[in-house]
Amino acid sequence: MTYLAAIPEIKPFLHGADHVDIRHVDSAKPMREFIACALSYMPGWMVALYKVRGVFVRLLGLRQDGYPGAERVRPEDVLFSPGRMPGSFFTVEGGQEERYWIAGATEKHLSGHLAVAAEPLPDGMKRFHMATIVRYRHWTGRVYFNIIRPFHHLVVWAMLRHAAR
Repeated sequence: MTYLAAIPEIKPFLHGADHVDIRHVDSAKPMREFIACALSYMPGWMVALYKVRGVFVRLLGLRQDGYPGAERVRPEDVLFSPGRMPGSFFTVEGGQEERYWIAGATEKHLSGHLAVAAEPLPDGMKRFHMATIVRYRHWTGRVYFNIIRPFHHLVVWAMLRHAAR
């Protein structure tokens, strides 16, 4: 069991998920700054992927209202209590500073959550665990996610590496 899955507040989101992907990276950053950096990361290659995604989702009869990272999230904008986070399309489900954070977005075809947990390490660093948790709400969700999955892994890994610096 991963560190993230052992956090009781996150377990209900993992239960019954259609897809869970957990990655981790070590960093000395405070959790609030780590999350803000991850959510704000949007280099040109990711913008191009979201533009291609926009064409694809229209073919499935879905819509794209912007894309993650299009707005800058500042560390002070990161909420740890339930609510809509400024500069982000995520709605925060809950969190505890320097321990865990979980937020989600629900669309017609699927719901997705992003969970981050900070595991303290003996050297004063933290191991940030980030999980993508997906539930299909319609057959188009399964089709959509299975097509974007290889790109999703690249995006999440790039976000983690960027946030850890």
